[in-house]
Amino acid sequence: MPVKMKTEFGDLNINDNVFASLAGISAMESYGIVGMAAKDAKDGFFELLKSDSLTRGIKVYIKDNLITIDMYVILEFGVKISVVCKNIIDRVKFNIENFTGLKVDKVNVFVQGIRVDK
Repeated sequence: MPVKMKTEFGDLNINDNVFASLAGISAMESYGIVGMAAKDAKDGFFELLKSDSLTRGIKVYIKDNLITIDMYVILEFGVKISVVCKNIIDRVKFNIENFTGLKVDKVNVFVQGIRVDK
């Protein structure tokens, strides 16, 4: 459901995909993240999404102009998970609030896997 706002210049509608794209791009700027995982994985197998389909690993909920974002990520082996997740949350929240002017209530990061390089 898009966000609808009235301004002195007219109406503004922002689609959920805009928030998901901003969140995905922001998260990928963080150190330690390999990529997004498909949020509808079955049988415990998670697909690493390509950069052109980052939004499939992100779910956006908007209620009373407050935004909640669920992100499903895959991290690199050897990073401290709590630090990487905190960086993702901070970066996503800052960028969405900065670019849209709307308040982010929560950013939930679900680590779906760890990639080990051979």
